[in-house]
Amino acid sequence: MTLQEVMSALESMGTAQNRKVYARHGYGENMFGVSFANLGKLAKKIKKDHGLAAGLWKTGNGDARMLATMIADPGQATEKELDGWMEDIGFYALAHMFARNVAARTRFAQKKAEAWSKSKEDFTGQAGWDLVGMLAMEDGGLPDAFFEKQLETIEQRIHQSKNRTRHAMNNALIAIGIRNARLEKLALGAAARIGKVEVDHGETNCKTPDAAAYIRKTLAHRRKKGR
Repeated sequence: MTLQEVMSALESMGTAQNRKVYARHGYGENMFGVSFANLGKLAKKIKKDHGLAAGLWKTGNGDARMLATMIADPGQATEKELDGWMEDIGFYALAHMFARNVAARTRFAQKKAEAWSKSKEDFTGQAGWDLVGMLAMEDGGLPDAFFEKQLETIEQRIHQSKNRTRHAMNNALIAIGIRNARLEKLALGAAARIGKVEVDHGETNCKTPDAAAYIRKTLAHRRKKGR
Protein backbone atom coordinates (compact mmCIF):
# COMPACT_ATOMS: atom_id res chain seq x y z
CA MET A 1 0.00 0.00 0.00
CA THR A 2 1.12 3.56 -0.67
CA LEU A 3 1.30 6.24 1.99
CA GLN A 4 -1.74 7.98 0.51
CA GLU A 5 -3.73 4.73 0.48
CA VAL A 6 -2.89 4.01 4.11
CA MET A 7 -3.76 7.54 5.24
CA SER A 8 -7.09 7.33 3.41
CA ALA A 9 -7.79 3.96 5.05
CA LEU A 10 -6.95 5.35 8.48
CA GLU A 11 -9.19 8.36 7.97
CA SER A 12 -12.10 6.13 6.97
CA MET A 13 -11.63 3.99 10.10
CA GLY A 14 -11.62 6.87 12.56
CA THR A 15 -14.61 7.56 14.80
CA ALA A 16 -15.71 10.55 16.86
CA GLN A 17 -16.01 8.37 19.95
CA ASN A 18 -12.44 7.14 19.64
CA ARG A 19 -11.20 10.69 19.10
CA LYS A 20 -12.93 11.70 22.32
CA VAL A 21 -11.39 8.80 24.24
CA TYR A 22 -7.91 9.24 22.76
CA ALA A 23 -7.94 12.96 23.51
CA ARG A 24 -8.19 12.06 27.19
CA HIS A 25 -5.06 9.96 26.72
CA GLY A 26 -3.09 12.88 25.30
CA TYR A 27 -3.10 12.06 21.58
CA GLY A 28 -3.47 15.68 20.51
CA GLU A 29 -5.63 17.01 17.70
CA ASN A 30 -3.81 15.41 14.76
CA MET A 31 -5.53 12.03 14.74
CA PHE A 32 -8.44 10.16 13.15
CA GLY A 33 -9.39 8.01 16.15
CA VAL A 34 -8.70 4.52 14.77
CA SER A 35 -9.30 1.58 17.11
CA PHE A 36 -6.40 -0.67 18.06
CA ALA A 37 -8.27 -3.57 16.47
CA ASN A 38 -8.39 -1.81 13.11
CA LEU A 39 -4.77 -0.70 13.39
CA GLY A 40 -3.85 -4.33 13.99
CA LYS A 41 -5.81 -5.51 10.95
CA LEU A 42 -4.18 -2.91 8.75
CA ALA A 43 -0.71 -3.78 10.08
CA LYS A 44 -1.36 -7.45 9.36
CA LYS A 45 -2.30 -6.57 5.80
CA ILE A 46 0.78 -4.38 5.26
CA LYS A 47 3.24 -6.60 7.16
CA LYS A 48 6.73 -5.08 7.62
CA ASP A 49 7.45 -2.03 5.50
CA HIS A 50 10.08 0.21 7.03
CA GLY A 51 9.94 2.83 4.31
CA LEU A 52 6.18 3.18 4.68
CA ALA A 53 6.58 3.34 8.45
CA ALA A 54 8.96 6.27 8.07
CA GLY A 55 6.49 8.01 5.78
CA LEU A 56 3.64 7.48 8.22
CA TRP A 57 5.77 8.84 11.05
CA LYS A 58 6.53 12.03 9.14
CA THR A 59 2.81 12.86 8.86
CA GLY A 60 2.70 13.60 12.59
CA ASN A 61 -0.72 11.94 12.77
CA GLY A 62 -1.20 9.97 16.00
CA ASP A 63 -2.90 6.98 14.36
CA ALA A 64 -0.33 6.90 11.55
CA ARG A 65 2.50 6.91 14.06
CA MET A 66 0.92 4.13 16.09
CA LEU A 67 0.64 2.08 12.90
CA ALA A 68 4.24 2.95 12.04
CA THR A 69 5.41 1.22 15.23
CA MET A 70 3.57 -1.91 14.11
CA ILE A 71 5.02 -2.14 10.61
CA ALA A 72 8.53 -0.75 11.17
CA ASP A 73 11.33 -3.28 10.71
CA PRO A 74 13.55 -3.15 13.83
CA GLY A 75 16.33 -4.80 11.85
CA GLN A 76 16.50 -1.77 9.56
CA ALA A 77 16.20 0.88 12.26
CA THR A 78 19.34 2.92 12.89
CA GLU A 79 20.29 4.40 16.23
CA LYS A 80 19.91 7.90 14.77
CA GLU A 81 16.42 7.02 13.56
CA LEU A 82 15.42 5.69 16.98
CA ASP A 83 16.58 8.88 18.67
CA GLY A 84 14.80 10.99 16.06
CA TRP A 85 11.51 9.19 16.51
CA MET A 86 11.88 9.38 20.27
CA GLU A 87 12.23 13.16 20.10
CA ASP A 88 8.93 13.40 18.18
CA ILE A 89 6.80 11.46 20.67
CA GLY A 90 4.18 13.52 22.47
CA PHE A 91 1.89 11.03 24.21
CA TYR A 92 2.46 8.05 26.45
CA ALA A 93 0.67 5.38 24.40
CA LEU A 94 2.95 6.08 21.44
CA ALA A 95 6.03 6.05 23.69
CA HIS A 96 5.04 2.60 24.94
CA MET A 97 4.27 1.19 21.49
CA PHE A 98 7.52 2.58 20.10
CA ALA A 99 9.56 1.09 22.93
CA ARG A 100 7.81 -2.29 22.80
CA ASN A 101 7.43 -2.79 19.06
CA VAL A 102 10.51 -1.08 17.68
CA ALA A 103 13.30 -0.10 20.09
CA ALA A 104 13.12 -3.30 22.14
CA ARG A 105 13.58 -5.38 18.97
CA THR A 106 16.74 -3.62 17.83
CA ARG A 107 20.36 -4.30 18.66
CA PHE A 108 20.38 -0.96 20.48
CA ALA A 109 17.78 -1.94 23.08
CA GLN A 110 20.06 -2.05 26.11
CA LYS A 111 21.93 1.09 25.08
CA LYS A 112 18.71 3.03 24.57
CA ALA A 113 17.26 1.71 27.84
CA GLU A 114 20.27 3.00 29.74
CA ALA A 115 20.31 6.37 27.95
CA TRP A 116 16.60 7.18 27.76
CA SER A 117 15.85 6.10 31.33
CA LYS A 118 18.13 8.91 32.52
CA SER A 119 16.22 11.55 30.56
CA LYS A 120 14.34 14.36 32.26
CA GLU A 121 11.87 14.41 29.37
CA ASP A 122 8.83 12.47 30.57
CA PHE A 123 8.05 10.35 27.50
CA THR A 124 11.72 9.64 26.83
CA GLY A 125 12.16 8.52 30.42
CA GLN A 126 9.03 6.43 30.10
CA ALA A 127 10.31 4.72 26.95
CA GLY A 128 13.63 4.01 28.64
CA TRP A 129 11.99 2.31 31.59
CA ASP A 130 9.56 0.49 29.29
CA LEU A 131 12.68 -0.91 27.62
CA VAL A 132 14.14 -1.96 30.98
CA GLY A 133 10.93 -3.87 31.63
CA MET A 134 11.06 -5.51 28.21
CA LEU A 135 14.67 -6.55 28.75
CA ALA A 136 13.73 -8.06 32.11
CA MET A 137 11.00 -10.12 30.51
CA GLU A 138 12.66 -11.13 27.27
CA ASP A 139 16.47 -10.89 27.36
CA GLY A 140 17.65 -13.96 29.23
CA GLY A 141 21.29 -13.16 28.57
CA LEU A 142 21.54 -10.08 30.75
CA PRO A 143 23.08 -10.64 34.19
CA ASP A 144 21.26 -9.99 37.44
CA ALA A 145 23.74 -7.20 38.16
CA PHE A 146 22.23 -5.10 35.38
CA PHE A 147 18.78 -5.31 36.94
CA GLU A 148 20.09 -4.83 40.47
CA LYS A 149 21.40 -1.46 39.31
CA GLN A 150 18.00 -0.61 37.83
CA LEU A 151 16.27 -1.52 41.09
CA GLU A 152 18.59 0.81 42.99
CA THR A 153 17.81 3.64 40.57
CA ILE A 154 14.06 3.01 40.76
CA GLU A 155 14.12 3.08 44.55
CA GLN A 156 16.16 6.29 44.62
CA ARG A 157 14.33 8.21 41.90
CA ILE A 158 10.79 6.97 41.41
CA HIS A 159 9.00 9.47 43.62
CA GLN A 160 10.97 12.38 42.14
CA SER A 161 10.48 11.32 38.52
CA LYS A 162 7.89 12.72 36.14
CA ASN A 163 4.45 11.22 35.80
CA ARG A 164 4.66 8.70 32.95
CA THR A 165 8.28 7.93 33.76
CA ARG A 166 7.16 7.06 37.26
CA HIS A 167 4.51 4.70 35.92
CA ALA A 168 7.04 2.98 33.64
CA MET A 169 9.51 2.64 36.52
CA ASN A 170 6.83 0.91 38.57
CA ASN A 171 6.15 -1.47 35.69
CA ALA A 172 9.88 -2.13 35.30
CA LEU A 173 10.06 -2.93 39.01
CA ILE A 174 7.35 -5.55 38.48
CA ALA A 175 9.06 -7.01 35.41
CA ILE A 176 12.36 -7.33 37.24
CA GLY A 177 10.61 -8.90 40.22
CA ILE A 178 9.17 -11.73 38.15
CA ARG A 179 12.43 -12.45 36.28
CA ASN A 180 13.89 -14.91 38.81
CA ALA A 181 13.81 -15.79 42.51
CA ARG A 182 16.81 -13.68 43.45
CA LEU A 183 15.50 -10.56 41.77
CA GLU A 184 12.03 -11.26 43.17
CA LYS A 185 13.39 -10.89 46.69
CA LEU A 186 15.27 -7.71 45.84
CA ALA A 187 12.30 -6.19 43.99
CA LEU A 188 9.88 -6.94 46.82
CA GLY A 189 12.28 -5.31 49.26
CA ALA A 190 12.53 -2.23 47.05
CA ALA A 191 8.74 -2.10 46.63
CA ALA A 192 8.24 -2.18 50.38
CA ARG A 193 10.62 0.73 50.86
CA ILE A 194 9.14 2.70 47.97
CA GLY A 195 5.55 2.38 49.16
CA LYS A 196 2.58 3.62 47.15
CA VAL A 197 3.38 5.05 43.73
CA GLU A 198 1.12 7.92 42.68
CA VAL A 199 0.51 8.47 38.96
CA ASP A 200 -1.92 10.97 37.43
CA HIS A 201 -3.87 9.05 34.78
CA GLY A 202 -6.03 12.04 33.89
CA GLU A 203 -9.64 11.50 32.87
CA THR A 204 -9.20 7.76 32.34
CA ASN A 205 -9.94 4.57 34.25
CA CYS A 206 -6.30 3.48 34.23
CA LYS A 207 -4.76 2.43 37.53
CA THR A 208 -1.20 2.10 38.80
CA PRO A 209 -0.61 -1.47 40.00
CA ASP A 210 0.78 -2.20 43.44
CA ALA A 211 4.17 -3.64 42.48
CA ALA A 212 4.56 -6.10 45.35
CA ALA A 213 1.03 -7.45 45.01
CA TYR A 214 1.40 -7.80 41.24
CA ILE A 215 4.73 -9.61 41.54
CA ARG A 216 3.32 -12.08 44.09
CA LYS A 217 0.14 -12.67 42.11
CA THR A 218 2.00 -13.27 38.84
CA LEU A 219 4.50 -15.67 40.38
CA ALA A 220 1.78 -17.52 42.28
CA HIS A 221 -0.05 -18.02 38.99
CA ARG A 222 3.12 -19.28 37.33
CA ARG A 223 3.87 -21.70 40.14
CA LYS A 224 0.32 -23.00 40.06
CA LYS A 225 0.82 -23.78 36.37
CA GLY A 226 4.18 -25.38 37.14
CA ARG A 227 6.17 -22.87 35.08
